[in-house]
Amino acid sequence: MTQFYIGTKQVMAWPQDKDGAPGYAVKYPDGYTSWSPKDTFEAAYLAQGNDPSRITEEMVDAFILGHEGTRMGNHSVVLAKLANGFTIVEDSACVDPANYDHALGEHYALEKVKRKVWELLGFLLATARNGVDRELTPAWTRGFKR
Repeated sequence: MTQFYIGTKQVMAWPQDKDGAPGYAVKYPDGYTSWSPKDTFEAAYLAQGNDPSRITEEMVDAFILGHEGTRMGNHSVVLAKLANGFTIVEDSACVDPANYDHALGEHYALEKVKRKVWELLGFLLATARNGVDRELTPAWTRGFKR
């Protein structure tokens, strides 16, 4: 039966032209090597640098393409657009509206966005490195019926 799949993997790659077209040579964890056109490769993979085991602050900052902020009562609300088209909304509030400072509230809301992006990219990296093991049964799920 034909169906859709979502895939994530960590690869090693380097710029390499093929027949005059810019692209990347791609080496997979099993040693298989292929070539991918530049636009196709860059749309599918996030540059990670030289350490394949971590997400960096620079990666997080680069993944947040921009944000807009607004005030709602004593809340500063931030909508951030990410490099994959996803958006995240976070807020920050003060107890006393007389102390409201939009710039400060927006700063704290954006810090929440960054922590969430860091967590999401960490999840992405763990999936890319470890795959999806359907045989794992975490302790907290024991006793639950499927």
